Amino acid sequence: MARRKNIVLLFPDQLRADFVGCYGAAFMKTPNIDALCCTGIIYERAISPSPVCIPARASLLTGLNCIKTGVFNNDHWLRPDHDECGMKTWAQILRENGWHTEAIGKMHFYPWDIGEGFEHRVIAEDKRHIYIKDDYYEYLKQHGYTKYHASEDDGYFENKGAVVSRIPLEHQVDKWVGDRTCEFIENYDLDKPFALMVGFPGPHCPYDPPAEMAGMYKPEDMPDSIPETKESMTFKPACIEGNKLPWNGIDYSEFTEEQKKKVRAHYAALVSIVDQQVGRIVEALKKKGIYDDTIIIFTSDHGDYLGDFGMIGKKEFYEPAVHIPLIVSHPDKRERKTVSSIVSLTDLFSTILSMAGLPYDENNGDSIVLPEFNDKDKAREYLFAPSLAGFMVAKGPYKYCRYYNGVNVLFDIEKDPREQTNLIDDPSYRDVVKELDQIMIEEIFRSILAANEDKVVNRGGISGEGPFGERGWKRTYPSKGGFVIRL
Repeated sequence: MARRKNIVLLFPDQLRADFVGCYGAAFMKTPNIDALCCTGIIYERAISPSPVCIPARASLLTGLNCIKTGVFNNDHWLRPDHDECGMKTWAQILRENGWHTEAIGKMHFYPWDIGEGFEHRVIAEDKRHIYIKDDYYEYLKQHGYTKYHASEDDGYFENKGAVVSRIPLEHQVDKWVGDRTCEFIENYDLDKPFALMVGFPGPHCPYDPPAEMAGMYKPEDMPDSIPETKESMTFKPACIEGNKLPWNGIDYSEFTEEQKKKVRAHYAALVSIVDQQVGRIVEALKKKGIYDDTIIIFTSDHGDYLGDFGMIGKKEFYEPAVHIPLIVSHPDKRERKTVSSIVSLTDLFSTILSMAGLPYDENNGDSIVLPEFNDKDKAREYLFAPSLAGFMVAKGPYKYCRYYNGVNVLFDIEKDPREQTNLIDDPSYRDVVKELDQIMIEEIFRSILAANEDKVVNRGGISGEGPFGERGWKRTYPSKGGFVIRL
């Protein structure tokens, strides 16, 4: 029997693909992430199926879209009885089958300190969660610092969230996550493989590198922002109002190109801090002598507009918000390869279980084993993605979206990567729209049915036979069915 591999999932928060060197960002310095590309498989068209923080993470854990998880917004989380409903996390399944499961850094669960299948956690939550007394809070307290809202830093409002943190690099949160991860690897002595998820709070806003890193990139070297379009302008008012709320408190009604580029330079510096930690973690695996027994996966939950289309953050299905990096460096495939077909963040659920030699639901269309790791070399025909904003179907070069506000778009991403030309009313694309719309309708109904499998009264029929026909029969609830992982 082959020796079971360790699994390390490196998971920065809100990292868009085009701010990583190996994804074509010549202006970036990400040598350690790029090195993973040189020894692994880079998925060029990796997409977040729900470009909002917590919905994306719920889908990553379960391999299910947000209709099925019920997690649409950042104030939602998985139902407490999701295990009983057959909606287990990959961490829980690995734990039940002999892996030690460890989570270090930001997970964004509710409550913030629950396990969700991870038997041990070292916690540094969202940079905006300044009142959460997590492990990082205790660490800062011991070293004479405290969590604080970045609005206390000079220039926060004028520079649209691009500031210099008063916490030095030595104690910066992503560095702290890297420190704790290296310590875990160095000290690990259990006689079983581990599955480790490393959640970096950066490069999510606020765009607050410490002084040692703040000048690493010049604003004038940053790429120009993507122009607004007639369609994107319909989403801008909600983006502006949402960011005025106390969690951020910034008014983006006016957002100049100069301000955008300063934000981008600070974001790039935060990416480079994460890159430094990636290098340290890989080196720790090598020093421990377990690099050749460890699968390394690098990805993110979603991207960030950074001023593209005049917006900040994420929510809609535009490329800056949904196009994420995904790199897999596997001991059995330590060579550079590129996969151009569409893959989804949800595909990591089935892929991780498959890599662990465990069964997974092959009928779950939300999560298929990644190309290069499935026996049939199967690739996605399309990706259906529901979210708080609306619905998307991506197939081949096309991205078709129907939004809650009535805006419908069709883009050819290969010919129009900046999504400037909406083809929805172009007669020559009528058949494409019809095909993708039919896929969308079918997938919406499939997802709604799967989301309600817990309510099935008597699986196998309700004609009255057996105990069902007896007075006082008790229904089983929740009824396991639609997304049960059969082990």
